[in-house]
Amino acid sequence: MCKKCGKPITQAQIFRTSTCEVCGADLHSCVNCKFYSPGSHYDCHETIDELVKDKEHANFCDYFSVAQIAPSEGTQSKSDQARAAFAALFG
Repeated sequence: MCKKCGKPITQAQIFRTSTCEVCGADLHSCVNCKFYSPGSHYDCHETIDELVKDKEHANFCDYFSVAQIAPSEGTQSKSDQARAAFAALFG
């Protein structure tokens, strides 16, 4: 799912030059990667060697893998997502 517009990514393979068919956003970017984790070292769960400064634009990261987001997750507000994560942790 595109992090900019929330529409499903229909392309089978994502290359560095791939863009969202709906909004034109770069798809091979940190924010669309399953390893993207704000607050982690370089905001990534992988052990990358260099900081990627612009997380929303295309990059050359070899670890890139498209994040799989449940449809309901993309429609929730950030506060609702935080509440759901808290509830999952503490019941």
